Amino acid sequence: MSIPVFPARESTVAVPDELATGGRYAELVREQLRLVGENPERQGLLKTPERVERAMGFLTRGYRQTVDDALGDAVFDEEHDNMVIVKDIEMYSLCEHHLLPFFGKVHVAYIPNGRIVGLSKLPRIVDVFARRLQVQERLTDQIAGALEDVLRPQGVGVVIEAMHLCMMMRGVEKQNSKTLTSAMRGVFMDDVGTREEFLRLCHGNGVLG
Repeated sequence: MSIPVFPARESTVAVPDELATGGRYAELVREQLRLVGENPERQGLLKTPERVERAMGFLTRGYRQTVDDALGDAVFDEEHDNMVIVKDIEMYSLCEHHLLPFFGKVHVAYIPNGRIVGLSKLPRIVDVFARRLQVQERLTDQIAGALEDVLRPQGVGVVIEAMHLCMMMRGVEKQNSKTLTSAMRGVFMDDVGTREEFLRLCHGNGVLG
């Protein structure tokens, strides 16, 4: 089987970064600063609430975006039936349990069934779901499900390797731990050879060092 493997491409979609809260979010951040024992009126913190509001708008921009927005018109009819992989897609998200970041690499593969998608759209689909409050398990399934819905391929495989600051900075404080999740659909689930080839290509160079 001929298996093209492509590096992740830059992914930017015009999505509003601002939270439409009328400044209420920034005021809540001011109150948080007071509650942890800080003075939100001191010089270094004066603009922090507004900065946090803008940052959270960017980090949760996936709530204001759909898969259709990310894809645009980049789904094409094409009689190609070999595996396509985009690996090492950088991913940044927020753990919904502690609102701390988790980050890592996403590897996405599919075997077409008469339709293909522009390669840069795969990282964009990742971002649609990663830029929300998440758990890694659900994120993995959502990416696979979106590709399955859009392309109706012979199969989809998604693997995510990530490091979670909620485990590294607090709690068990295990700085070198990594979490791996996978979602296999269609032939990636049913055919051992297809699945093993995908996993070998994903991990051949060692992810996250």
